[in-house]
Amino acid sequence: MVHACLNKWGLHLKMSESTLVRMKKTMEEKGASFEVLEHDPVFTSAQAARSRKGALHSGVKALVLKNENGVFVVALVAADKKVDLKKLAKTVGFKELNLAPKEEVLKATDCEVGSVPPFGFPKPLATYVDQSVFDNEVNEFNAGLHTVSIRLPAKELRKVLVQKLLDFSMA
Repeated sequence: MVHACLNKWGLHLKMSESTLVRMKKTMEEKGASFEVLEHDPVFTSAQAARSRKGALHSGVKALVLKNENGVFVVALVAADKKVDLKKLAKTVGFKELNLAPKEEVLKATDCEVGSVPPFGFPKPLATYVDQSVFDNEVNEFNAGLHTVSIRLPAKELRKVLVQKLLDFSMA
């Protein structure tokens, strides 16, 4: 169920109340230790790193992409990196990949652009993980809202994400 509400910063929020619940449940089921952080609203990876008082590289950027057949996938990359869309498409066997339009991101993930987490979607999405995600001991990422993040050790995120590490990032 999608709810709209005002948070303590006066921002009108539209998100599934269950995104964070699904994420917590997944992490708990996998035995992962994690921390939930509330912070000022953030809309970019740089803003998030400053607000979390962490390194930009420890952030995990989740990009919703759409292939040539209209299928949505998620690419995870360290927040200081970019996804090489051509390289990722070739690596996973697609003809092309493009960023999904923001309206479609909301529909596919129940989250607004800039708040998409690495997992916890209403319906599972194929997720590709760049090796840069695990370069640090700690990972941080948005939890479906611009004002809530998760912090956990990289070894704990490995428990949660079923992944084959790929190499598709660029500086």
